[in-house]
Amino acid sequence: MYLQDGDIADAPIGHDMVYVAPCKLPTPWATFQLHAFVEQSTGKEHLALTLGDVADGQPVLARLHSECLTGDVLFSQRCDCGEQLEAALRAVAEAGRGVVLYLRQEGRGIGLINKIHAYRLQEAGADTVEANQELGFAADQRNYSMCYPMLKQLGIASLKVMTNNPRKINALEAMGVVVAERVPILVGRNPHNEKYLTTKADKLGHMMKTGAAE
Repeated sequence: MYLQDGDIADAPIGHDMVYVAPCKLPTPWATFQLHAFVEQSTGKEHLALTLGDVADGQPVLARLHSECLTGDVLFSQRCDCGEQLEAALRAVAEAGRGVVLYLRQEGRGIGLINKIHAYRLQEAGADTVEANQELGFAADQRNYSMCYPMLKQLGIASLKVMTNNPRKINALEAMGVVVAERVPILVGRNPHNEKYLTTKADKLGHMMKTGAAE
């Protein structure tokens, strides 16, 4: 079911997703349309911020951003997440067209409390991958299956993805989403996250020449 922006009723758009009609979201960079999606099986509430006509069939500048409360909200320098989110919103604003999907997958999918446990292990010497594994999790527990119904509802079939993470590209292509281009997003490297970013490049295959890992 495809809902137009003028529709106000929440409605199912797939076997597990409910779409909430959008509202305007003014930011320092642009006034976006803020769309919400509820994943019924988990109760998680995902967001999409769109600008311009993203349903015109042309590749859309996009960012798939997994929630990071410590970086996005509390300005943590242990990661580069907050800087990447700001850079993505700024890039979409400058382009005049694009989408940022904000996915509720805190801590690469392990949740906020487990992320804090992982930080403690990192302070004792583990790297970000080892810490997750010591807690009994995979190095990266995220999945991107919720992106397909979100993009479909927005009328988007082709993306120019702002990422350094090859796993995101592979996941999108496996779902039938065309990745027309990868746009590196190299921001936020600092002395506090140097080991974290290096580990993501070395162990998770994140594509970097300089700057930060996604």
